[in-house]
Amino acid sequence: MTMASPKYSAERFKRVENVFDKKTKRNIFKLASDGYFEELGEPIALGKEANVFTARREDDSFVVVKIYRVENGNFNKMYRYISGDKRFDTIQNHRRKIVFSWVKREYRNLMLARDHLNVPTPYEFKDNILVMELIGDRRIAPQLKDAYPDNDDMFFKRSIRQIRGLIKAGLVHADLSQFNILNFKDKPVFIDMGQATPLDSMNASDLFERDLRNFKKFYSKFISEDRIEAAFEKLREEFDDALPG
Repeated sequence: MTMASPKYSAERFKRVENVFDKKTKRNIFKLASDGYFEELGEPIALGKEANVFTARREDDSFVVVKIYRVENGNFNKMYRYISGDKRFDTIQNHRRKIVFSWVKREYRNLMLARDHLNVPTPYEFKDNILVMELIGDRRIAPQLKDAYPDNDDMFFKRSIRQIRGLIKAGLVHADLSQFNILNFKDKPVFIDMGQATPLDSMNASDLFERDLRNFKKFYSKFISEDRIEAAFEKLREEFDDALPG
């Protein structure tokens, strides 16, 4: 990747400086210096655990920069998910280490999932920062809760294929809802993969069933429950076949 010098205006750098701790600011500057982006844009989501920004690249395209909070957040929730993941079985119950492991976990989950379903492509992570593909045409695509599909039937079929893709990737999303599905040109894209859980985790089956319940609760607004349950029956068979042992 071509190296690029970050081009923060005084105003924008001040905005970053006022929001983030010193280490986060250094990491933002390092990622920009390494060419992953040139300048942070306006925040597109301000959450309890992370702030999400668009960022412009040298070629005038855009990426998403997700910056997790290290001073406040639901660290106990993060720890519960991570401690049950065999990939992170040495994690210590320390705030910064939990956040850094969470970001690494989200990056690895996206890497696992991207060959099987539509998710943002991850580009790089550093401590509490994740840089990934922007889903949309220069502006991020809307969440499903704010943008119902034009073709209900096709969107439903594609969404079921998305869940099937997760199974093939060896993952359960673990927080699947209309908030974590983008509607990009009537195609579903799953996001927020930090909590996605491997199938060999003890609670994978419970999390899978919770995902299906949440999915049904929303999709039944435009798809019959009988049809949803028929699709679920096949998904459960595939899920059971994919479980280790």
